[in-house]
Formats: sequence, structure tokens, C-alpha cells
Amino acid sequence: MLNAADVKQFCLNAGADVVGIASMDRFEGAPLQSDPRQIFPDAKSMIVMGFRIPRGSLRGIEEGTFYVSYCSMGYAAINHVLQPMVLWQITRMIEDEGYEAVPIPNNFPWTNNAGADGEPRLTFSKPVAEGRAAPDVFVHMRIAAMAAGVGEIGWSKMLLTKRFGPRQRLAAIITDAELEPDPIIEPGTICDKCKLCCRDCTGNAIPVDKTVKINLAGYEVEWADIDYDLCSRYFCGMSPEHNPFMTNFPEDQEGFAQEVSKGQRYKVGPTYDYGRALEGARGCIRACMMHLEEQGKLENKFEHPFRRRPAWKL
Repeated sequence: MLNAADVKQFCLNAGADVVGIASMDRFEGAPLQSDPRQIFPDAKSMIVMGFRIPRGSLRGIEEGTFYVSYCSMGYAAINHVLQPMVLWQITRMIEDEGYEAVPIPNNFPWTNNAGADGEPRLTFSKPVAEGRAAPDVFVHMRIAAMAAGVGEIGWSKMLLTKRFGPRQRLAAIITDAELEPDPIIEPGTICDKCKLCCRDCTGNAIPVDKTVKINLAGYEVEWADIDYDLCSRYFCGMSPEHNPFMTNFPEDQEGFAQEVSKGQRYKVGPTYDYGRALEGARGCIRACMMHLEEQGKLENKFEHPFRRRPAWKL
């Protein structure tokens, strides 16, 4: 008989760094195209795991000298290499116990959801029956993680955990095994709405006063209404002041400013076919992480502060 404690320990042993469990009723009210119950209507539990982004993978971008470490080891390889292997181990264990387990990596290439906001692409796919979502459902991993008690959604819409702050990437499993859910972390426990993420975002994609609000299992959850077009373009290196690979003007300026599918392949190709993150999450990860570390809120402690020299700017 599976129990929550044993399942969570197995997840940690398999390679996850943080883990929590949500009962499926916590997704009541989710948009149809983002409701994980559409994937497995008989599911009783969702297991959500966080995989740490090594603090050191951000070091090279912080110094402006070594970019491939974060883009690969802190980003793409976590999602495309580590997570599938861990999910595979856990789903095998659950199914050996006689329960079905649906692995959900942080990878939605076939989503029907054009902007990952719940709105369907009507010409992309269609429901196979009335009342069902069109394939593929998009699972909002950060909402799932909050529903599972893994962390809370901060102002930047990043999932913040007590252990790592914003430094993790997420994956999930839904199963018909009924497992004891973890308590939800109350909003405001970790994020104090300092809005340093807004100040340091190179694209000003995180507004200080425009918000999105949802109700999650009785909690009102609020985050900034991110401009995803700006976020994507600056993530790819659109800012001349923060991109040392932008050397030829105006060709490079135009190349790095393309929409994300083209921009992330311009001049400096992606690693693992994904995650060419030249901006290095300056606001949503680095500024947030430093603030939470200075406050002593994070369990993952370090001997030295992250920023040891003045932040560079071209």
C-alpha cells in the first residue's frame, strides 16, 4: 500500500530536491484547457517535484564571462534530461504497486493553449468529445506546485520555495493512488512583494501594479501580469546593455530582438534544443534570490553572498 511519506522519499532519492502532494479537488475551478483532471479524470493525487537550479550555474552570467552553464545545467538539461529520468523511475515504482501514474515533464510542445493562459487555439486541435479539453492540456506547473504545498507564487510569477527561493524547475505526476496531501503554503509566507524583480528585469516585463488574481483552494493568489512578449525577447538577449554577444549593429540588435522561436537561435544557439537564456533571469531569479538570502529566509545557505562585485552593465 502506497503512502505519501514513502512516495515523497522515493522522489527525493530518485533526484528531486523538493516534493509535495495535492489532492485533485484543489484544482476545482481551473480553466478547462489547464485542468490536470482532464488528463486523468480518475486521478486522486498530483505529486509535484522541484529540481534545484544550482546557484553556481548563474555565476558565469553574473560575471558576464560564461553563459552556457545556466542555459544548459540550470535550464534545459534539468527539463529535458534530468526530469524525464526521474519521472520514469517514479512512475515505474507507482505502477509496480498497481496504480496508474501519468508523468508530466515541464515540456508542452503540443499545447492547444497559445499563450499558456487558458485560451485555446481553435484551429490547432479539437475536443474528442463534448466537455473535454482539446489536446494537449497545458498544466500550469507553478499553480500545481502551490496546490501541492511545494512553495508559493511570488510577485514575478516564479514559484518560490522555502529551501531555494526561485531556484527550481518543476515536474509532476498524476495518479489514481490516494495520497495524503500537503498543506498549502499561505501567500505572503516567502514573497514580501519587495518588487526587486520588477526593478532588475532587463525588459521591464514585470509590472509593479498590474496583477492577475486567482482563487486556489480557498486562498487568493496574486502575481504581476507579466508581459510575455517582452519577457521572451529580453530572455533571449534583446537588451544591448546586458548582452555581450551583441557586437554588430544593427544586425545583432535586430537578430536578438526576434520573436522567441527565432531569437533564441540567433548567433548563440540553444543547448539541448532549448533554454538559450542570455538574460540570466536578472530580476525574477537573481534579484529575488539575493533578497531572500539577505533576509535569511532560505534553507539552502551559503558561506558568501551571491553578488560580490558591482553588477555589470554595457
